[in-house]
Amino acid sequence: MTSKEKIAALAFWSIIVAFAVMGLKFVAWRMTGSVALYSDALESIVNVITAMAAFWAIRVSHKPADQDHPFGHHKAEYFSAVLEGVLIVVAALLIIAQVWQSLQDPQPLEQPWEGLAINGGAAVVNAIWATILIRAGRSAKSPALEADGKHIMTDVVTSAGVIAGLVGAVLTGWHVLDPLLALLVALNILYQGWKVTGESLNGLMDRGVDTEEQMHIRDIISANSKGALEVHDLKTRIAGRATFIEFHMVVDADMTVGESHVICDRIEDALKAEVPSVRVTIHVEPDDEAKLPKGTVAVPFA
Repeated sequence: MTSKEKIAALAFWSIIVAFAVMGLKFVAWRMTGSVALYSDALESIVNVITAMAAFWAIRVSHKPADQDHPFGHHKAEYFSAVLEGVLIVVAALLIIAQVWQSLQDPQPLEQPWEGLAINGGAAVVNAIWATILIRAGRSAKSPALEADGKHIMTDVVTSAGVIAGLVGAVLTGWHVLDPLLALLVALNILYQGWKVTGESLNGLMDRGVDTEEQMHIRDIISANSKGALEVHDLKTRIAGRATFIEFHMVVDADMTVGESHVICDRIEDALKAEVPSVRVTIHVEPDDEAKLPKGTVAVPFA
């Protein structure tokens, strides 16, 4: 199975898992009447919607470049992640509205232990699946898959807190703990929604690679640049799983086009071997016309 097929398969199964977990959580809520469990179940609806959006975005992002999208469709995954962040915030606001009503008249829980056991089982399923998605998303540089995994893991933490709090509410008889726990869930969901949206918008703004990766790229270029004089104006940007790299390479003015092309091919091959889904653009300059842009740092060559 190729990387593309693996990511698409994981995205599809996320929809199935999301539906199954949502069903378990709504059963737990109906059994207990808990507002906190209702808030947990409500967030699962968001999981289902975002899993569908992620599946669509991943399929679109893997489409080859075409006339209208010559640089590919990699950024489609960011739109899915932004949608996820927005829906998380909407879910949190709905929970807060339900909390307000419940605080007026807290009710004791019905069949608490059975309901909590079912909710706990759903949390275990989510924890396993979230771990799989996060690891696969990072490995394949898939923002949609990783965002989905992080959101599900947040759901796991939320569920654990809700279960622990409701156990305390049952043992102490403090029924007001139920809506208060739901309020904490809502606030946590709001925070996670803000983070997911912010990270996704950052990706849409053509964020460059981090400092460590930037230095790694410089080292690769340096190690494979024999025959060139210097490199400057190195720029990078990330678009989903793709990394775009461009720079200017200065060569001797007497060097032929063919000779400079050999150097370019050597550098491109080395970058493709080390950086997944890389796209490289090199502008070759003769040394008698090259001008180092103000404020840039030349890459030293061995």
